[in-house]
Amino acid sequence: MANPPASAQQADAAAALPPSTPVITVKGVCSAQPKTTAAKGTVAKSPAGAKTPAADCKTVITKADFENLLSTIDPKGANPQLKRNLAGALPRMIGMSDAAKKRGLDNTPQFAQLVKLAKMQILTTLLQQKIQDDAAKVPEEKIAEYYKKNPEAYEQYNLERLFVPRTRQVEAEAKEKEEEKKDEKLTEEQQKAKQAEEKAKQEENEQAMTNLAESLRARAAAGEDFAKLQKEAFEAAGLKIESPTVSMPNIRRTGLPPAQASVFDLKPGEVSQVINDAGGHYIYKVKSKDQISLDQAKDEIHRTLQTQQTRDTMEKVNSSFQVETNEAYFGPGGPGMPPPRGPGGMGNPRMAPPQAAPQAAPQTPPPAQPPAQPPAAKPN
Repeated sequence: MANPPASAQQADAAAALPPSTPVITVKGVCSAQPKTTAAKGTVAKSPAGAKTPAADCKTVITKADFENLLSTIDPKGANPQLKRNLAGALPRMIGMSDAAKKRGLDNTPQFAQLVKLAKMQILTTLLQQKIQDDAAKVPEEKIAEYYKKNPEAYEQYNLERLFVPRTRQVEAEAKEKEEEKKDEKLTEEQQKAKQAEEKAKQEENEQAMTNLAESLRARAAAGEDFAKLQKEAFEAAGLKIESPTVSMPNIRRTGLPPAQASVFDLKPGEVSQVINDAGGHYIYKVKSKDQISLDQAKDEIHRTLQTQQTRDTMEKVNSSFQVETNEAYFGPGGPGMPPPRGPGGMGNPRMAPPQAAPQAAPQTPPPAQPPAQPPAAKPN
């Protein structure tokens, strides 16, 4: 039998340690000592001349102390690396904060203001986490009710798609001649004539591809193979790249652009009319249609209802107060109120913004869109 990985062995060893086991010791920083209880009417004093020996001045963090602190940062324990990061940062924070106290920085007005701001940020974070945790408690009956009220959201289709480019590609020789003509100096009249000629040729090419799309649609409706027709479409368009696959299995209603949603009204075996947009011409055939079961959709519905409940509660909290700002101080429009970004409320200024999705290459059909969130729950 193979030995468990080192990480698993380490986790088992850590779990076996008693809660009182010291896990971090910071020498040179004394732990905060509880005040000695004195008799009523007297002042507690330390023994004359008593001082903590330098060798004994230390702060000890037990396993229980560390895990209590870690749980406030990562309640679900989903980030193992955070444990090591915290262990690396904590001693430095203990040492630096002790040095700051010795300099009296904890008694400054700046410290008081920072604590005030930190409390508001922490409470904002705790509220958002509480709202998310409460929203996650979705009863099974609500999931079943949502599924029943939105059956169309859980229909699943197997489609075939034929894509016809909007225009034909210019041949290589024509491109070379065009480049040669660019070197020639044309009069204004010649330039206008050239532009009119190019426009007419473009319109002619587009009309030819429109006619081809209608012709291919008729042949598809007559039962011809979509893969064969797709290859013809790309050859007619002068495209040298491999023609795309026509098969689109397991597509939901949210998997196509809204302008192509009429496809989902077709019955199995039916072929759509030609659907035109800026990218080209689309023809669909419905191969089959089925329904995702409640068990298959349960997790998705849970996330949908959780998101909706979180949003509704946050909107209720945000609408419970109003803001007025002095335009003479902040200027017209005021400072604005950016929405909170994630559990931290104010977001992470070091976090890079998400990259925009890359645009689909021209003259190729866009991929089916991934399923979006189902519609919001209908009010009772």
